Amino acid sequence: MLILALDTSAAASAALLRDGGVAQRFFGTDTRAHAEVLAPALQDLLDAEGVAGRDLDAVVAGVGPGPFTGLRAGLVTARTLAFVWEVPLHGVMSLDAIAYDARADGPEGSEFLVATDARRTEVYWARYAWGGEGLPSLLDGPHVGAAATLPDLPAYGRGAGLYSSVLAAVPGFAAVNPDAASVGLVAERSLRQGLLLRDTTPLYLRESDAKVPGPRKRAIP
Repeated sequence: MLILALDTSAAASAALLRDGGVAQRFFGTDTRAHAEVLAPALQDLLDAEGVAGRDLDAVVAGVGPGPFTGLRAGLVTARTLAFVWEVPLHGVMSLDAIAYDARADGPEGSEFLVATDARRTEVYWARYAWGGEGLPSLLDGPHVGAAATLPDLPAYGRGAGLYSSVLAAVPGFAAVNPDAASVGLVAERSLRQGLLLRDTTPLYLRESDAKVPGPRKRAIP
């Protein structure tokens, strides 16, 4: 199975997966340049493996939660490439990628949180349980809210690190953002198990700051 995965819910990242392993990967450091760096990075990944877009079995995109501009850049790119190359398109919640990376860190059935930075002193978060099939189970979420309101559970992700005074941030995971490689691994394992994946509807969780102007007020004569 050959999968091209991308995620722009935090930084721009991309990965090419072949038969359950990560063959090539890219992770950007600029959280405000998704559109500029993503397309060249995707082409570099394909070129490095000597494959074309139509050779892919699927394109997979992280659907957030995340901010409007960054998240939209990745989803539009994924939808366009899947349409042009005529390959299946799937979505994965970006928080699932961090949960997947942390999956072997606790006993089966125990619960934990994943939290990423939502800015405005808030976090995007979801609650999971360790699963026995290689994939964590989503129990609740995603949500956006103040870190102090989250359940008292071990917390993974950059959001946990930012608010470690009120969250039980797990060492080694306190600076982690969603990564396209793990997004792709979640998709690959789910597909092999016959599980349904999401579509690419974005999880914004907030209303846009951009508003349609209302009618002009009448001037006082």
